[in-house]
Amino acid sequence: MSDGNSSLRTPLGRVRGHGAAKSGTGHFIEQRVSAVALAVLSVWFVVAAAVSLPLGYDGARAWVAQPAVALGLILFALTAFFHMRIGLSVVIEDYITKPATKATLLILNAFVCFALAIASAFSIVLISVGS
Repeated sequence: MSDGNSSLRTPLGRVRGHGAAKSGTGHFIEQRVSAVALAVLSVWFVVAAAVSLPLGYDGARAWVAQPAVALGLILFALTAFFHMRIGLSVVIEDYITKPATKATLLILNAFVCFALAIASAFSIVLISVGS
């Protein structure tokens, strides 16, 4: 059987706990956790939005102004943009070969996703407080 020393990893790799890519496991776990959170939040969002759909514009604003609904919408938006950032980062890392282009796109991806998340949360808060 195994004596505990038979591994394809180097001793340094075993100590650091990283694979060849050094961060792939973290991205994998973050992507899966955010996907599960989005699955739950998406079901809530679709059902809640379907209920509020017949209310019209003023009714929808009143619906969003409810604290529990506003919190759910903020969680949904933040989770969606976090999931998007991870997914786009993986695509950029895998398919862009020029280092300068890759770095530029990764930075742009992070900033755009962050800006969209903040803008979404801010918009929901503005509706929620009645401005």
